[in-house]
Amino acid sequence: MELLDLYLALFVAFFKIGLFGFGGGYAMLPLIQHEIVDTHQWMSVSDFTDIVAISQTTPGPIAFNSATYIGYSAVTEMGFASGYGVIGSAICTFAVSLPSLILMTLVTAFFFRLKNNPWMQSALSILKPAIIGLIASAALILITPYNFIDYKSWIIFGAVLVASIKKVDPILLFFLSGVIGLIFY
Repeated sequence: MELLDLYLALFVAFFKIGLFGFGGGYAMLPLIQHEIVDTHQWMSVSDFTDIVAISQTTPGPIAFNSATYIGYSAVTEMGFASGYGVIGSAICTFAVSLPSLILMTLVTAFFFRLKNNPWMQSALSILKPAIIGLIASAALILITPYNFIDYKSWIIFGAVLVASIKKVDPILLFFLSGVIGLIFY
């Protein structure tokens, strides 16, 4: 495969993943696996599983992290130099984020034109409770016996909840939660 053909194939694959990957990074993983492992066979299932594990341990969204690594790995595994792999990483990362960039640019343009429209105001007033419900649903899913191990976890959770309601800086809460966790455990 020619290098430019590989770059184009990587771009198209990750553009599709970004376009159809609703629900966040974890929801994109089956799409990524289908494109990378099943369709193009740029890596094995075992290699893909390793990439997912590495992507979870590095800062940033899992879809972007895996796109970056897969872009590099696919190019270098095809026998091209590591410098070309860096370009492959950039292409995959750009391609997976491009659909969101286009969509948000369009939404923002229409939102600023229509933000004072009574229909838009009604739609937003309906969406606010729905969004709060979705966030609450995600929180309830995370509150399981497996995630909250004992009463100490509930104490940390309650303290952070109260502090966040009182508008304490989230970064400070993050670090204080870690310190309290170290003390408790």
